Amino acid sequence: MSELRASPRQSGNAPLRIMFSGMIASDPYHGGATWAVLQYVVGLKKLGHEVMFVEPMKASAQRPPNVPLPASENVAYFREVTRQFGIERTSALLIEGGKDTVGVAYDDILRFAKGADVLINVSGMLTDRALLEAIPRRVYLDLDPAFIQVWHHAYGIDMRFAAHTDFVTIGQRVGLNDCPVPTCGLNWQKTQQPVVLDEWPFVEPRESAELTTIGNWRGYGSVEFDGRHYGQKAHSLRPFFALPRLTKERLAPALSIHPGEESDIAALSENGWKIQDPSRVASSPTSYRRFIQQSKAEFGIAKSGYVASCCGWFSDRSGCYLASGRPVLAQKTGFEEFLPTGSGLFAFETMDHILGALDELRRDYLRHARAAREIAVENLDSDKVLTRLLGQIGFGA
Repeated sequence: MSELRASPRQSGNAPLRIMFSGMIASDPYHGGATWAVLQYVVGLKKLGHEVMFVEPMKASAQRPPNVPLPASENVAYFREVTRQFGIERTSALLIEGGKDTVGVAYDDILRFAKGADVLINVSGMLTDRALLEAIPRRVYLDLDPAFIQVWHHAYGIDMRFAAHTDFVTIGQRVGLNDCPVPTCGLNWQKTQQPVVLDEWPFVEPRESAELTTIGNWRGYGSVEFDGRHYGQKAHSLRPFFALPRLTKERLAPALSIHPGEESDIAALSENGWKIQDPSRVASSPTSYRRFIQQSKAEFGIAKSGYVASCCGWFSDRSGCYLASGRPVLAQKTGFEEFLPTGSGLFAFETMDHILGALDELRRDYLRHARAAREIAVENLDSDKVLTRLLGQIGFGA
C-alpha cells in the first residue's frame, strides 16, 4: 500500500499528510451528506496532499443489524462511493470501540496518523484516542454552526472540543460582537464550503425546469437560547407556504418529511408544492448531482436556527447549484455579508424578496446562470477555499 508510506512532515506549500474524518456510510444513501465530505477529501487530494479518510461508525448504525458487517448497506455504500472517487485504497470505515475496519486496516491507519501533519475532524466525530494523540494538529470542523455551540454552552453536551488544537466553522459571523452564538471560549477560524469545480461543471441552463432544493423537514430537535428559538427547516418554510400560488414558477423540493407531519404535508399540497422524495432522486452522489443539474434554480430554505442566530451559514448544497450554473434564492443567515448577491445569488427575508428575485430571474435567466457559476469560481473553488483553510491553521505561505 504505497499510498500509506511514511514521509517527513511538510508544511508551507509542500504536500501535507492529512487525515480527514466525516460521515458517509453511517447513514448511507444520502447523496448530499456524502458530497459535504467528498468536497473536502477530493478537494484536498486534488491539491496534491496525501489524504486518509477515516469514518468512525457505531455498531448500532449498521443496516440491517442482523447481517454480517460486510453484507450491510453501510459497507456496500462505503465501497461504492470510495471506488467511484478513487479513494478506496486510502479510506477506512472504523467500527467504534475497537480496531475492526472496512478498507484500510487499523494498523495502517495508525501508521499514517503517526506521520500525519493534521487531522480535520468534522464535529469531532473521530474519538479514537491512539489516532488523536498521534497527530499534532487536530482541527475541529463545525458544519452546523449555532447548534454545535449552543448544545455545548447551554445544554452541557460534550461536543468533543477538548481533543482539538484548532477550531474552524462555516458560520462566517460566529465570534462577531453582534452574533449571539456563544464561542465557548474558542477562537473560531472561518471557512466557506468548498466545491470541487471539476466535479461540478457548468451545465446548459434549463429555464423551463423547476425550482428545487434537497433537505430534511426536521433534522433533529430544536433548542432555545438567550430568548431565541433555534428551529428546523419546518419552522422556516411555513411562512412561505403560499408561494406557489403567487408565482408561475413550479416549486418541487426534495424533502424528507415524516408521514406524521400531516398538517404540514396537507398545507404543502394544498398550496401547490410538488414534494419529491430525496431517497428516490438524490440517494447517491451521482443522482444528487443530476437532480441539481436538471433544476432551474434553488429555492433554499435554511434551518430557522441559522436564521435566528444570523451565524453566516451558507449551504454546501447551494454551492453545488451555483457551480452548476443554477441561480440560488437563499434565506438570509448573514451569509450575504460575505458573498455577492443580486446576480446569480439572491438573499431573501420576506415573500416580496422572493417574488422580486423570481421576476429578476425571468427577465434574464441566462445572465443569472452565468453569474451563479462565477460566484462559485471566485468564492467556493475548493483549490482556493482549502488552501486558505490550511493557511489559517498554520500550513501555507
